[in-house]
Amino acid sequence: MTRALRRDPAQLDLDFTPRPGDADELFNVLCGLGLRSIRRCRLTRNRNVMVSFGRGELRVHEGYLGAPTRVLQAIVTFVEGRTRGERRAAQQEIVSFPVRTPRTPARRERTHPDDEAIAQELAVWHRRYNMRHFNSKLRPIDIRVSRRMKSRLGHYTAGTPGEPAEIAISLSHLRRHGWEETLHTLLHEMVHQWQDEAGHTIDHGATFRAKAREVGIAPLARRALTSKPARGLGFQTLGRRAARES
Repeated sequence: MTRALRRDPAQLDLDFTPRPGDADELFNVLCGLGLRSIRRCRLTRNRNVMVSFGRGELRVHEGYLGAPTRVLQAIVTFVEGRTRGERRAAQQEIVSFPVRTPRTPARRERTHPDDEAIAQELAVWHRRYNMRHFNSKLRPIDIRVSRRMKSRLGHYTAGTPGEPAEIAISLSHLRRHGWEETLHTLLHEMVHQWQDEAGHTIDHGATFRAKAREVGIAPLARRALTSKPARGLGFQTLGRRAARES
């Protein structure tokens, strides 16, 4: 999803509806507000993704247990909305709610000194692709080479106060599948960067698929890789505070 909008703290929600206390109670409330296509609800503590759904399951950050009815209604509209306009308005309502997430001492992984040359080369390709496919409209961005990523190929994280946006690329992916596939992943994450900067939902929906086809990459959330020395199924994740479908 797009970045959270700031709300005037002086504006109070006079909503006296009892708040749900767990996933089952939240599910019942949402069903009462019109949720139809979801079979179950699960609470998460994911600091990057506030709301996501797929395969009959709705995943909601536990911070939304305290959300007012208008925000819960927006969650229902995000799932059930029939038009892009309805869902976009709903996503803005969802991320405008100030979810409190616990601070953890963990920091973003940094590129290992031995991998700096790879990160620099990826940055060169980011500039090239930006000129070629995005008319140089994407902002410069930090590109990190990750030694921790094993199952994921890459990841775009939208900026938040105190943390700039970044693209992370798996070193394991590069070693297993080669440079060409790694550049494909870079371009995939640049499409997510474009979604974020253009104000679209960061997901793998219709907007992503259309842009992916335009820039010449597979319009998929995951793709089968056929390169040596290993074969694998790659996964990309979504940006910070993204509401996604999977």
